[in-house]
Order: sequence, then C-alpha cells, then structure tokens
Amino acid sequence: MSQPVSGFSKKTKDEKIDWLISSYLNNDSDSRNVLKQYWNNDKKLQKLHDGFIENTVSNYYLPFAIAPNFLINGALFTIPMVIEESSVVAAASNTAKYWLERGGFKAEVISTTKNGQIHINFYGDDEAIQTFFSKIKSTLITCISEIEKNMKKRGGGLLDIVLINATDSLEGYYQLHCTFETNDAMGANFINTCLEEIAKTLESRSKLHADFISKNEFPEVVMSILSNYVPECLVSAQVSCPVEEMSTNGMDGKTFTSRFIRAVKIAKVNKRRAVTHNKGIMNGIDAVILATGNDFRSVEAGIHAYASKDGNYTSLTDAKIDNGNFIFSIEIPLAIGTIGGLTALHPLVNFGLSLLQNPSAKKLMQIIAVAGLAQNFAALSSLVTTGIQKGHMKMHLANILNNLDVTQTDTVKALAHFKDHAVTHGSVADFIKQLRK
Repeated sequence: MSQPVSGFSKKTKDEKIDWLISSYLNNDSDSRNVLKQYWNNDKKLQKLHDGFIENTVSNYYLPFAIAPNFLINGALFTIPMVIEESSVVAAASNTAKYWLERGGFKAEVISTTKNGQIHINFYGDDEAIQTFFSKIKSTLITCISEIEKNMKKRGGGLLDIVLINATDSLEGYYQLHCTFETNDAMGANFINTCLEEIAKTLESRSKLHADFISKNEFPEVVMSILSNYVPECLVSAQVSCPVEEMSTNGMDGKTFTSRFIRAVKIAKVNKRRAVTHNKGIMNGIDAVILATGNDFRSVEAGIHAYASKDGNYTSLTDAKIDNGNFIFSIEIPLAIGTIGGLTALHPLVNFGLSLLQNPSAKKLMQIIAVAGLAQNFAALSSLVTTGIQKGHMKMHLANILNNLDVTQTDTVKALAHFKDHAVTHGSVADFIKQLRK
C-alpha cells in the first residue's frame, strides 16, 4: 500500500516518476517508458512545457490539424484545430468547402465588455452602504490607475463600477459589479488584480465612514474574482443561401432545409437534444480555442450558461427561411485573447495564430464562432440525411485498425468491406481475424 509523500514538488522529474512507479505500479518498467517516451528531446522546449503547470512527469499530446477553405467576411482562412475526436476536422473542412461555393460565412462582433465582481457581506442599513458607495466610487476608480495604465494606452481598462443589492437572493449579500475592456488580451489576471485593489480600498475606506462606525457595521469583502459569464462580450456568425441551392447528400434543397430547421427547433425545445446539439458546436469551438492557446474551460462554462440565459437550456444556433433564403446562425459569448498567456510561449500556439494571419481578439472571436457554426451544420446535415454514424464511424474505423496493428493490405480490404457494413470494434476484429486465417 502506498504511503503519503512529502516534498513531492521539490523532487526532480525522474524522482517523481520513481516514486510513482514504486508506489503505484509495482516498479513496472513499461510504465516508466511510456512516460519518458513523450519527453521532448529538445531540453529547452521541454523546460518550457514543464513550466506551464506543476508536478509534471510527461507531456500529453493531442493532434494539431488544419481545416482549409473557410471564407469569412470575404477573406479565406485555414483554421488550426486541436482535438482528439475523429471526424470533427473532416466535418469542418467539408462544411467550409460546401459554403465556399455559396458565399461563405458572415461574422460580426457585437460587444466586447468583460466583467468581475467583488462579493460583499453587509448586514447593516442599505441606505448607509449606498451613500458610502456614492462617495467612494471615484476613489475606487482611481485606485487602480497604476494597474491599468498600460491597458488604457491600448484603449482598454475599467469601464464602470455598480453597487448591487442582492439581499433578496441571499441575506446580507451585496456586490460591486465591475466592467472592463481588455482589447486583445483575455484579461483574467488584469481584471482580478484590479478587483483585489478595489476591494482593499473599499474595506480600508469603510473603516472611516461615520455611518458604519456609529453602528459598528462594516462591509466585509468575501472574495474578488472575474466572471466567465460574459453576455456582453458577444459574437455572431451566419450563412445564407437560396433554398433551391441547398441540395445535400442526395436530398433536394427544399426537403433538406425543412428537415434541418426542424432539427434545430427540436434542440430549441428539448433539453436532452440541446445538450448534444451544443456539444457538437463546442467540438469546433474548443478545437480552435486550444489551437490558439485560450482557455476552453472558461469558454465552455460561459457559453453553456448563455444557452440557459432565458431559464431553459436550449440550442445555441437558429435556422429559418426568409424570402426564399435558408439562414443558419449562431450567437455566443467569447472572452478570448491573442496576446498574453500561452500565446507568447507555446510554439504551436504561435504557429496557429500566425496561420490565422495574427488576428486581433475580435477577428479571432469571429473565426471561433464560424468554427462552431460549421461543426453544427455538418452534424445536423448528417443527422437529417445519411445519419451521423456513417461519416463518424468511417473515421473511427481507422482508429480501430491502428489499434489492431493491421497491415496496409488488410487495411484496404477492411475499408472496402465496411463501406457496406456496420462498424464496431468487434465486427472489425472478427473481419481481421478471418483475413489472417
């Protein structure tokens, strides 16, 4: 049985692996080899990767792929994607080519405001804290002048501070809601630094406020943190085309668009379908987020919250026919950046941004929204025509064959056979077994 370890973070990488192998893996040399075979031979590059997080023992590789032929607002893009799921990149590429011949994608940034909150306990008189805030607001704004100096030079910074009485939802709960513009930076560290300075100033000045002193009731800061829910940082994307030009997978345009729109409406009203519908959208979004060094977890959290903004979880996309034109669109919140974080550190992130012609944060928002819309179009097109598994399992077949260590000759035979047969791991294994006999 393994024992607790102390000083683990101070051990070398080899020492960490030695402890893991001896404590949990019965000194298995194969496990050690698996970890070490993913080390980068370039020591400088390996040191860079080790610096991203703590207690590293190896690297975990994901495929870096590209999806070409995306026409966005009249400009052609090849989009980098990092994802482990088969068929996603192929679906995005096919959709890009489909819409390349139909006018491409249109995208627009609606707003770019980000936000954070200082959460406060105050059980005193509401009028007292409101009066205090009106007196102190200008001081709270100026107390971060040094912190936001460089951000202001780039046209960003703190936009406003509002005191919110939230005692109807939680006793004694107030918050300072702060809004920011961070331009090409995602801005998490900047926002959090500003919030903590504002919170410190709020508490120190409250000790001098007569109304609080007389009653010995002072506001207490619970925490200061940015929000990943950014409904004021929005981007939209859409495609449109005459219905008669929308024939897909052997289905005429009128039938296809009718079935497609019905599929979107189902995702609008059915939560179980909406979750899977939106997961497909995130296949495209997350893949570009990762390839450009942004935080897919914050983006996921914010987008799924936005899907529930009206009280019910629903589809992030819309589809309709207007004056004979099929219109398919998406609107999502995106707090991302093209400077700071991994963008200046990770060589492949740098490559991905260069591939996109070093976009501004606004331009990258548009590209990411398009990737999500394209992925959803591909999924729904398959669902309402040939079915989702035909294309997906064709890609999955390659993974199964690799896992079975199949020769090139047998691979060709398997690909031909499974054009007309259902793909499962068992059926492929049986087929290969028969070939080997």
